[in-house]
Amino acid sequence: MVRKGFEPDVKVRAREYRIGCVGAGMIMAECHLAAYKEAGFPVVTIASRTKANAEKVAARWGIPTVHDTPEQLIEDTDVEIVDVAFPPDRQPALIRHALKQKHIKAILAQKPLALSVEEAIKLRDEAAASGKILSVNQNMRYDQSMRVLKQILDSGALGDIIFAQIDMHAIPHWQTFLADYDRLTLANMSVHHLDVLRFLFGDPDEITTLTRKDPRTKFEHSDGITVSTLRFPSGVLAVSLEDVWSGPRQEGYHDDQHIAWRVDGTKGVAKGMIGWPKGVASTLTFASTETTDGKWVSPSWETMWFPHAFIGVMEQLQHAVKTGTPPALSVADNVKTMALVEAGYRSMAAGRTVKLSEIPIT
Repeated sequence: MVRKGFEPDVKVRAREYRIGCVGAGMIMAECHLAAYKEAGFPVVTIASRTKANAEKVAARWGIPTVHDTPEQLIEDTDVEIVDVAFPPDRQPALIRHALKQKHIKAILAQKPLALSVEEAIKLRDEAAASGKILSVNQNMRYDQSMRVLKQILDSGALGDIIFAQIDMHAIPHWQTFLADYDRLTLANMSVHHLDVLRFLFGDPDEITTLTRKDPRTKFEHSDGITVSTLRFPSGVLAVSLEDVWSGPRQEGYHDDQHIAWRVDGTKGVAKGMIGWPKGVASTLTFASTETTDGKWVSPSWETMWFPHAFIGVMEQLQHAVKTGTPPALSVADNVKTMALVEAGYRSMAAGRTVKLSEIPIT
């Protein structure tokens, strides 16, 4: 059972805005729409690059309308929120089209928002000028273990934080469009971990990233396995490691894919496992000299990052529309995550530590 006072999942405060979904791939079909169905969010239409794919997903999830193109969906006056799950080279044009439509109240975009920090900054500023809300789907912040960890950190139970790490040895699903880009792991997998470290500890001062090719990935790429060290103004030192090789994948080999995390503080330690590689709930256990008498306590839950975290992602956007307040996942905040990723690539290329001050975003 969840320890009293912890909230691993969000409370749904708004569910009245009509959603139009752009994209019919795995992330939309298996995560977004599964979450929206469970939460009772109204999805009124869908479109994708291939109408037949959109029709299959619409039939599966009971979506009443299928448009021929994403542009037609965006122009549909029945749509209030556009939920975009498209490749980052095609996403900016769809966002800009949505910003021009009077009936659109908000847009949820995928990460990476664009292929460069410069393009992301332009989208941030264009959205601000339009008066519409642009939010970016940094869904790991809604993983249940990350939410409870944040609540533990905010309570002071671990004291001053000394060190943190995310240790991934797991094989992600690389979308086919990634073969067209030279950037791979840092931009598309590490971005979850780098963003959640910002969520937990604030903005880092600097990053040092090393990489090597992933022998499993057959298409050309600049970064396969990545290790990043971050230093924060508070003194926190953090390591984010993404081993997307994770050993052989073949019949008869018993792999040990996992993503572990740990946070050490002056008054306690929290640690856990991210459940998505095995399709199970994430875990967390912690001990504090302040709140648990030094004993290990393990709150638990039945919900998972995939798909339940996506309830939180769309809920925070609907709540922002309803209340006129900034979304929890604002585009302005996401630009800072993109700047951190860019700094990581500069570190790889230059073989040195890169300060975030080197990446202007104002």
